[in-house]
Amino acid sequence: MASRREFIKKGLILAGSMGIIDKVFASSNSSDISIEKYPVITKYPTKTEMILYADRPPLLETPRHYFSKAITPNEAFFVRWHLADIPTNVDINKWRLKIKGNVEREVELSMDDLKTKFEPVSFYAVNQCSGNGRSNFQEKQLVAGIQWKHGAMGNALWTGVRLADVLNYAGVKCDSIEVAFNGLDKAPYPKTPDVIRSLPIDKCLYEDLILAYEMNGEDIPLLNGYPLRLIVPGWYATHWIKSLSEITVLNEELKNFWMKKAYHLPDNACHGEEPDNLAKRRRVISFMNVKSVIGAPEDNTVVKTGQVIKISGVAFDGGYGIKDVLISFDNGKTWKQTALGPDLGRYSFREWFYNFRPTKKGSYKVMVKAVNKNNETQPYEVKWNKGGYMWNGIDSITINVV
Repeated sequence: MASRREFIKKGLILAGSMGIIDKVFASSNSSDISIEKYPVITKYPTKTEMILYADRPPLLETPRHYFSKAITPNEAFFVRWHLADIPTNVDINKWRLKIKGNVEREVELSMDDLKTKFEPVSFYAVNQCSGNGRSNFQEKQLVAGIQWKHGAMGNALWTGVRLADVLNYAGVKCDSIEVAFNGLDKAPYPKTPDVIRSLPIDKCLYEDLILAYEMNGEDIPLLNGYPLRLIVPGWYATHWIKSLSEITVLNEELKNFWMKKAYHLPDNACHGEEPDNLAKRRRVISFMNVKSVIGAPEDNTVVKTGQVIKISGVAFDGGYGIKDVLISFDNGKTWKQTALGPDLGRYSFREWFYNFRPTKKGSYKVMVKAVNKNNETQPYEVKWNKGGYMWNGIDSITINVV
């Protein structure tokens, strides 16, 4: 793997060669590469063409058309790091996973240890940034942060070992209450808080959390958390620590910046507040809400009268599973059922499709909404919150019939 400068520069040069970046320039005496305008389309090493929002650290969004299929290819899977000093090279022979803290014995495990000492498990699970869809909140008031559209998410087959098995191997003491996770990424400045997040001990010991070393049957890409990533199915990516290197069992709450201030939202049923009346009670973001996205066709596609066009996409939630996906062509006055694809598990994308044959000329607004097995559905209006989190409004595109 190339150095940081080479790694970032190669991606930007590829983008610039396509004539899409307005201006790319690098200083010969600096490792920083600046881009005049975001977002743009770029192509990083191991990745296909994606939407770039920043280069330090890389922030890459998956294009909409990948969401017509349940499985997101590794090369198109979105990328979101918080700290600028991300790992650009990991020597797997020297890498170790450390388990320490409130345990009977502190241990260090190599990748060979993980693969030989513990039973492998696999399941499909959606990984979604909690700010996915943030750009849709801007009508009421500007929300700071990355202006993700639809593609800060992806679904993959994750393979690894149960977190509970690894914790039990070290021996969790009875008074433990949390488990903290830390990765290989580092802050560029000493005062920047390291990204360390914690989860309740019961969730770590008794739920479907795994330490994944494979993604869709291959090693996890470096940009997505090689060599090991914590998988917290049904919860937002905030908790999915990448390039995991250290697990600490705690007998007290972790009270750092990332647990007490970052990624909090209003503690109410709709997760909403008003810009001039912010909620006083807040909680850490956790489970994902129900959502659907149109993957194909592209917005403003033109078709002929009588021509059949397949409208398709994916739907998901936090673990109940998808029951129905409904589609409307009259601005939500009436809804029709779509056909659902195979059920790949309760944490996975569920494909849906509808064959549309327009009989009249004009523009058709196509709207979709998902219903999960707990009878929760997407709202017509998503309540605003200052972080721009958990947007799950009704997706729509326009089809023009001539």
